[in-house]
Amino acid sequence: MKKKVLHIVEAFGGGVFTYLTALANSTCEEFDVTIACTVRPQTPENFQRFLDPRVHVIEMQHQQRSISLKKDLRGAGEIREIVKEVSPDIIHLHSSKAGILGRIAINCRKNKVFYTPHGFAFLKKDDPIFVRMIYWLVEFAAARFGGEIIAVSEGEYKEARKLTRRASYINNGIELTPQLVEASGQSVVKSSTKPVIGTLGRVCYQKNPELFNQVAEHLPEDTFIWIGMGEMEDFLKASNVEITGWCEHEEAIRRLEQVDIFLLTSLWEGLPISLLEAMYLKKVCIVTDVIGNRDVIVHGVNGFIGDTAEDIVALIKEIKNGKWDLQKITERAKADVEEKYSIPVMCGEYSKRYREG
Repeated sequence: MKKKVLHIVEAFGGGVFTYLTALANSTCEEFDVTIACTVRPQTPENFQRFLDPRVHVIEMQHQQRSISLKKDLRGAGEIREIVKEVSPDIIHLHSSKAGILGRIAINCRKNKVFYTPHGFAFLKKDDPIFVRMIYWLVEFAAARFGGEIIAVSEGEYKEARKLTRRASYINNGIELTPQLVEASGQSVVKSSTKPVIGTLGRVCYQKNPELFNQVAEHLPEDTFIWIGMGEMEDFLKASNVEITGWCEHEEAIRRLEQVDIFLLTSLWEGLPISLLEAMYLKKVCIVTDVIGNRDVIVHGVNGFIGDTAEDIVALIKEIKNGKWDLQKITERAKADVEEKYSIPVMCGEYSKRYREG
């Protein structure tokens, strides 16, 4: 009889969607896997096509991103009913809302419960400091109900340890698809006088399109591309910035193949999937100095770290002028992904935890 693993997620989109579908697909051979999720605008249409047929799906009706005591109590009740219905051996909660409501709704003393934040809400810089303090207190209180936090990066783990001693981390990973493997083999590192500088992700506050645009304005002779769409596209107003709009994952990777320098200007992260994909494709990666980014990139070894537009522009000029051994740096980046940040490595660690649980 297979052990039953129940994943509960409210924010089923973006990097969390990519992570969870890969985790479910990779573990459903050994475990009986169910995903209880809420369909959101960012959830891919007909999302079940991405899942192995052996993965069961329950679409939740009473989960929401905004905070409402009445609706959140209803959401907690729904989680309790799903746990009763599935009767899992392992319950794995994903993202803040499910993590908080789940630990309140579930008896963590009678059930084995894991919680993966995918970026703590109290680290979000688009909220006022007092709101972030409230988020921290809520996370601290929820941790008292029990369960273990499994962070997706070492930086997130360090934040988790401030909430509870019951914390560990398993690095995020990417699926090394045939498309990625083929593309990485064809990647050619060049120190170009006119590189294509790009990023991949939603055009939103977290990804800091304002900083991306400032860099583009400093380098008007270079081409910049933002693979994605979002509510802050108006901030990408430099004449040398192209916005592709929303792309299916395969198309996004094809676009990423054309990029020479991958620039991630995030204000906060968990551990970004797009960065790992760019590293595997042997792109020269420049990232901001935040949790998630700095857990992966070692400056001058497998990429570069710069916080201001001036820092980043200076780095790009050094790259263009041939100061760095880009072949060595990008080969190291790809090797790091293969050794530490691939789906087989990540899912092997989770499978071990599920077995122990």
